[in-house]
Amino acid sequence: MASLKEVRSRITSVSSTQQITKAMKMVAAAKLRRAQDNILRMRPYAQRLGGILANLSSLTEGSVSNKYSEKREVNRVLIIAVTSDRGLAGAFNSNIIKAVTTLATTKYASQFEAGNVSFMAIGRKGNDAFSKRGYNMIGDYSTLFSNLSFDTVRGAAERAMDGFINGEFDQVELVYNEFKNVATQIVRTEQFLPIEEKPADAHAPTAMVAEYEFEPSKEEIIQELIPKSLKIQVYKAVLESNASEHGARMTAMDKATENAGELLKQLKLTYNRTRQAAITKEILEIVGGAEALAAK
Repeated sequence: MASLKEVRSRITSVSSTQQITKAMKMVAAAKLRRAQDNILRMRPYAQRLGGILANLSSLTEGSVSNKYSEKREVNRVLIIAVTSDRGLAGAFNSNIIKAVTTLATTKYASQFEAGNVSFMAIGRKGNDAFSKRGYNMIGDYSTLFSNLSFDTVRGAAERAMDGFINGEFDQVELVYNEFKNVATQIVRTEQFLPIEEKPADAHAPTAMVAEYEFEPSKEEIIQELIPKSLKIQVYKAVLESNASEHGARMTAMDKATENAGELLKQLKLTYNRTRQAAITKEILEIVGGAEALAAK
């Protein structure tokens, strides 16, 4: 049985840990509100932009050449993994790392064995994990979340887009956590490039079934919208991941606080039992000594 001093030391340690996890939960909750507001504002914009692009593309009936939709034999692949800069968020980062590794070793197994799968990690945790495994890393975006904005994310998107146009990559995949609610994050894997053609849905709220007048021309408008839409797609994924990170950390710290409380109850019970046993032992020793003196 542990001594009273050891039990008191553990109680103090667990109490300090519980205070830290409570504080981290409160910080994560404050950051989550801002991140959630950002992604809720971004989703309608991204959906509307995608709907406009789909409608304009359908009006051209394939007459506009789109270099971002060029399909070719997949020999070289780029996987964009969106993780976080910090840990203590449960399985948030490990789920992305596992999904990316599985994607590379199953869907692109032959390319991976040939060393033709490259990785772009947005977030320090993904960058560290893939670098330690000796994967071929493209760019350094490990500190992107320290100054999160469209301008900082645009650099990563443009690097992937330029690589596809220049023939450096034949296909680009995007893996990130989609924010559903505080307790739920869904790992999403999307084909970023080449763009998959999607027919316009006349019943969709973003569809525009009407006659248009284009200035300067619908071809030029489409060529301008496609790169912007791709950058918005990456920015939306990063915002989704940012909100998911804070939700996952809030949930993890809440669970850690509860576990610390349960451990404190057990330690205090152990402390009381140990103290009671020590007092009983002292009483027995006193009684035994008194009886021995009386016997003399």
